[in-house]
Amino acid sequence: MSGGATYLALSGGVGGAKLSHGLAMLLHDRLGIIVNTGDDFTHLGLRICPDLDSVTYALAGMNDTERGWGVASESWGFMDQLRRLGGEDWFLLGDRDLALHVLRSRALAAGQTLSDFTTAQATRLGLRTRLLPMADQPVATQIETANGTLAFQDWFVAQRCAPAVTGVQFAGAADAVPPPGVRAAFEDPALAGIILCPSNPFVSIAPILAIGDIAERLRTAHCPRIAVSPLIGGQAVKGPAASMAPALGMEPTALGIARHYAGLIDGLVIDSQDAGLAPQIETLGVRVRIARTLMVSDRDKTDLAQDCLEFCAALAKD
Repeated sequence: MSGGATYLALSGGVGGAKLSHGLAMLLHDRLGIIVNTGDDFTHLGLRICPDLDSVTYALAGMNDTERGWGVASESWGFMDQLRRLGGEDWFLLGDRDLALHVLRSRALAAGQTLSDFTTAQATRLGLRTRLLPMADQPVATQIETANGTLAFQDWFVAQRCAPAVTGVQFAGAADAVPPPGVRAAFEDPALAGIILCPSNPFVSIAPILAIGDIAERLRTAHCPRIAVSPLIGGQAVKGPAASMAPALGMEPTALGIARHYAGLIDGLVIDSQDAGLAPQIETLGVRVRIARTLMVSDRDKTDLAQDCLEFCAALAKD
């Protein structure tokens, strides 16, 4: 690792992958990214890690920016043949994407940890940023609904978030521990800031905080801790965060995000559309930085990343 201040991001989902990419373009090997693995599941005998793969592909410049997930210039011969043979086709696996799932499944079956496999693949793809699964043990996000408890991918993909959410739980979290790389990232004496990416707070960030002492490490960190609101004008850019919020006791606004993370963060980055909420947010003891948080281009990603780094530096001076 090169010298200088280091930073740690907590990430999941499309918004998390975008800001992770922006931060990585600025920081390179001075950045560690703890990635949600609560979305992981076994499908067709393969271990699928959607958030981890989205961040990996984004940092490698391989991601499909139009779909927001998967590999660019993908082909679908496998899925076409799977349908023809009567296989399960509700979860799309592209031909190029499939290679990573096959290699991961073989590595895990041979006893390799998810952390070690992820590090090896990141190195092979030329990534300098440290990609850190939140746990090496399986943890499964489960969505409680009026129709019963559903596995996350069943609710999110197969049923397209249609069943109303009444709660969220993380099966296996109580038995999972932060991997060595995660612990080392928090304990790095050069750590200058922790950034919660604009990810769904209930199913992307909450699973990470449910692992071992990660929430306590964040709460007691001796560096600025900031979050970027995933909501703009009360709406999520992508995904179900805003629709889930009322049922889970959170107002679907940037102010609601601030209340949700109160005690864990020192500052919140909000979009200029939500500037009017800044005074109320700051009454919670949470400092506010107003920025453009909608990320469309790579320039948008690096601009928001730069805002986050400057915000951390400003908070460190107070």
